[in-house]
Amino acid sequence: MEKIKLSQSALRWSWISLLVIIADQITKFLAIVYLPFNQAIPILPFFNLALAHNRGAAFSFLGQRGGWTAWLFGSFAVIISVLIVTWLTRLNKTERWLAIALALILGGAIGNLIDRVHYGFVIDFIQLYYKQWYWPAFNIADSAICVGAVMLGIEMLFLKNSSSHA
Repeated sequence: MEKIKLSQSALRWSWISLLVIIADQITKFLAIVYLPFNQAIPILPFFNLALAHNRGAAFSFLGQRGGWTAWLFGSFAVIISVLIVTWLTRLNKTERWLAIALALILGGAIGNLIDRVHYGFVIDFIQLYYKQWYWPAFNIADSAICVGAVMLGIEMLFLKNSSSHA
């Protein structure tokens, strides 16, 4: 019975994952409908909208290796998602910071997994740059994963001994 209470308290943050998935899929749909493929549309002096298809992992790692990468990274996303859900069920109610970090990573992983299953690649459309240096295009799911990973790093390095962080 105690296990169920712990699961419910940690999984209460799963709405964050759902919010990330919804925002990610809506913005990707809008990008597909309204943005020309592989053409940057300037928005600000450091920000473009640029529809791209990422067949690899982060920053198109292994993107030129063929269709098997969608299966590899899709399988990896499923495994990571199961591990994160399991981790969330084992958290105490007071571990809010960690639960939020994991919920962000989970939402991002599922958002990109949906693309891999549906298209065989991930839809990217946000492009940041400075002068001639361009950051690879990314999306809302990637952003959530990065924010969650930074929060997880902060947790591990600085907040590990504290019981409540949010």
